[in-house]
Amino acid sequence: MRTKYLWLLFLIVGLLTSCKSKKSSASTPKVKNQNVEVVTSIETPITTKKSETPITDATLAYIEKYKNTAMEEMQIYKIPASITLAQGILESSSGRSELTNKSNNHFGIKCHKGWEGDKTYHDDDHKGECFRVYEDPRKSFRDHSLFLAYRTRYSKLFKYKQGDYVSWAKGLSEAGYATDRRYPAKLIALIEKYELHKYDAQVLGKAFEVDKILEEEVLVEATKPQNTSTSEIHVVEPQQTLYSIAKSYGLAVDELKSINNLTTNIISVGQQLVLKENSITTKSAPIQNSSKVHFVSKGDTLYSISRKYNIPVEEIKKINNLASNNISVGQTIILTK
Repeated sequence: MRTKYLWLLFLIVGLLTSCKSKKSSASTPKVKNQNVEVVTSIETPITTKKSETPITDATLAYIEKYKNTAMEEMQIYKIPASITLAQGILESSSGRSELTNKSNNHFGIKCHKGWEGDKTYHDDDHKGECFRVYEDPRKSFRDHSLFLAYRTRYSKLFKYKQGDYVSWAKGLSEAGYATDRRYPAKLIALIEKYELHKYDAQVLGKAFEVDKILEEEVLVEATKPQNTSTSEIHVVEPQQTLYSIAKSYGLAVDELKSINNLTTNIISVGQQLVLKENSITTKSAPIQNSSKVHFVSKGDTLYSISRKYNIPVEEIKKINNLASNNISVGQTIILTK
């Protein structure tokens, strides 16, 4: 009897062991399958590098395109290549102004008496003034040289030491080339920023050196605020146009329109135009304008301005129609529409 119970006990243990073994062997493939599924479900990430369009700096492109022309003019007419390039950059908005695009006229040279070439009409001191049209932009540079070389009011400029762009910038203003009192500082700031004076040195066969002390003086001068009593608000006078007003204050027409929320170029006599941020809050100026601006100082970048005002860089570029991240000392950056 005891033997019978022992055999029964062994039989039960054997059955239990067999079930456990089957259960284990049955579950093992499942675990393997799970592991396989986990491994095969992880896909190798495909890193696709976005094709970034290289940032194009219109001013650098302008310099590269016309530096040789400016140096050729310097060799012939003794006008510093740096001055010619800086004036071209300023007058033509680095080759992007409406007048330049439709006429290859980089210096705003008007038809004047005796001009027999093609003409175009553009608003300047007066509406629809006649400007010269050039098939080749290099002829615009040549006319610019002739304009300065054969007018007596600029004669003293040619007595300066060759390559003295500082005296040339100041002399142009004193001779009445531009009404903007900051015109010399703007020219010199452009020359210093883009090292345009190295082309003067190249023409003169001299070693190029940057005068750091002069550079600091120029940057300080370029960032000095304008006289608030005369330049914060402009009252439109008879026969004035947006273009002539913008030019007299060294502003772009689009910038002036943006500051004043103008949608057209139409202005009226007696109208008050805001020229800079401070005047927006001037009590004597009954102008409704909520735009804000930032005047670029030494060391400013679009990123630092973006962080200061908590505005994305791309938004600032869009508002100001900037094609690149490059900005210059004294430049006005619009912060809001």
